[in-house]
Amino acid sequence: MPPALCHGLSGKALCTFDAAQAKTAWGLNHRRRFALVDGGQVLASATRYDLTGMLDQKPLTICALGSVFGVPDPAGAADHAVALVDQLLKDATRDGAELALVFQTPETAVPLPDGFEVVPLIDAELTVAESSRHGAPMTLVRGGEDRDIAAIAAMGRVRAARCRFHLDRDVDLVRYALTRKRLLAGLASAGSAQLEFVIAEEGITAAAYVVISVSAGTWTIEECGDRDASGARVGALLQALIAREPAESRPVIRGRLPPGFTPPQVTITSSPVREVLLAKVLSARVPRLNLSSADVLYWRNDMF
Repeated sequence: MPPALCHGLSGKALCTFDAAQAKTAWGLNHRRRFALVDGGQVLASATRYDLTGMLDQKPLTICALGSVFGVPDPAGAADHAVALVDQLLKDATRDGAELALVFQTPETAVPLPDGFEVVPLIDAELTVAESSRHGAPMTLVRGGEDRDIAAIAAMGRVRAARCRFHLDRDVDLVRYALTRKRLLAGLASAGSAQLEFVIAEEGITAAAYVVISVSAGTWTIEECGDRDASGARVGALLQALIAREPAESRPVIRGRLPPGFTPPQVTITSSPVREVLLAKVLSARVPRLNLSSADVLYWRNDMF
């Protein structure tokens, strides 16, 4: 398997990571590993995720494929990854899936069956305004907890409703996505990665949150949300996180934000998207997508 599909984990850690995902409430029912084998040799493998989403306010059944890998055929007579993906899509169509998604990066890209189109996504590089006193804003910040997941799912649905295409992120899926990132940070080599999951609350209810992966001086916003349409509390959370280490050099902050979501404390510039999301319509009931980046809300946390 290519190193890029191992997420920087050792072989033992990767096995632990895979087994732990399979034991989550969402993973038990929505995540399966498949392989194309010849005798004892694995020729191709992929992970299938059964998702639901919305397209133009209509529910959509989705088969998503991640970690697609194929062993090159020396004779060039067959493409094992194409064969496996093609079979998985036939199975998904038989099971009622209406749309297929495939997650790839430049390092993990493999040939796919015909009919896939790129779902346009835009990543952002963020500059966060700071006080001249280098202090934190007057925002109550605490670590995120399991009791916050329902509020996170609810505010996510409100935000997503403005977009033509998005996943239906229920409580179990949000919890799974967070667990997956926590596992990646916890199983990585010592000091190489960490995960920040912080909340701004009103009373005892989460009113805003941000999930950030930290590695080598770069912060990657995996997802965030705010009951305030302006996103001001997300901006305050970022300011508070930066202010914790006033003597440190400022991190590079990147992420994928919802269309039109720009916290007032933040200046945004576009940056290249490394992860590619590809889609293929599987049902005559679904029209051609014809999506622009402004039509799509798809969190980095859901690029499995």
